[in-house]
Amino acid sequence: MIEVENLTKIYVDSPVVDRLSFFVPEGQILGFLGPNGAGKTTAMRMMTGFLPATSGEVVVAGINLDADPVGLRRKIGYLPENVPLYPELRVEEYLRFRADVEGVPRAEFPGRLDYVIERCMLSDVSRQVIGTLSKGFRQRVGLAGALIHEPPVLILDEPTVGLDPNQIIKVRELITELGQDHTVVLSTHILPEVEQVCERVFIIDNGRIVADGTPDALRTRLIGNPVVRVEVKGADVDAVESLGRLPGVVAAEGRTNGVFLVEHLSDADPREAVFHLAVERGWVLIGLTPEQATLEDVFVRLTTADEAASMAREV
Repeated sequence: MIEVENLTKIYVDSPVVDRLSFFVPEGQILGFLGPNGAGKTTAMRMMTGFLPATSGEVVVAGINLDADPVGLRRKIGYLPENVPLYPELRVEEYLRFRADVEGVPRAEFPGRLDYVIERCMLSDVSRQVIGTLSKGFRQRVGLAGALIHEPPVLILDEPTVGLDPNQIIKVRELITELGQDHTVVLSTHILPEVEQVCERVFIIDNGRIVADGTPDALRTRLIGNPVVRVEVKGADVDAVESLGRLPGVVAAEGRTNGVFLVEHLSDADPREAVFHLAVERGWVLIGLTPEQATLEDVFVRLTTADEAASMAREV
């Protein structure tokens, strides 16, 4: 559905996006992550044709951006971080204008308006002037505008920025629903949002993709095996050795106050074996808690690697 090959943008001899290549299949929700200045927004603008690339190729739904930029844009619904709305227009007026600009046949206007107003939860404000709307409603109006021409691809740049927690939940639910009918590329700094919504994640740093996979796969590959935190009273001196011999356990480490960290294979769950060991040894078992790395752990490790290496060289 989306094919990007060696996409590059250079400003004053410095690449902001550096030979970016990836493929997004139909119906996938892709999380596009990276620190500020990593090149996410620049890449999205080039993919949508709003910013010319220095080099590279973009193909969406079989349409090449260089060969048919207008045709490609009609396949994409783009929601930039700062939504370009007309504050003096009413919501319905703006959506009619967007439908006209996007080439929707006039006969289809009523049906498309009803669809996006209902889908983006705008029924209560459809006759309201956009300039009087809250930030959350303006984001929804922008998303409705991106949907008005029924594009197969949605590219959303920070769609929940500036929203309150309740608004974030509603927009997140809407994006999940839209993923059933559209291919979605989503840029956000809210990492738990990515874990809940996205099937696949790219992490971009210094204009390049430094990780690609599902959230679970990235955690396993880059952080290591899962860990169970074991807390007991009355553990004997060889507790670490005994825990380390349990089936599926890779390593065990003792901490203070009867706390042990048990690293195990991803397809093994040692908690039942730990329970039986505690009963056998007469330990008082207080807690068995899985400690799984988060996507934030992966993000921080990948996007600070260059900085850490630089600091090491300086030392």
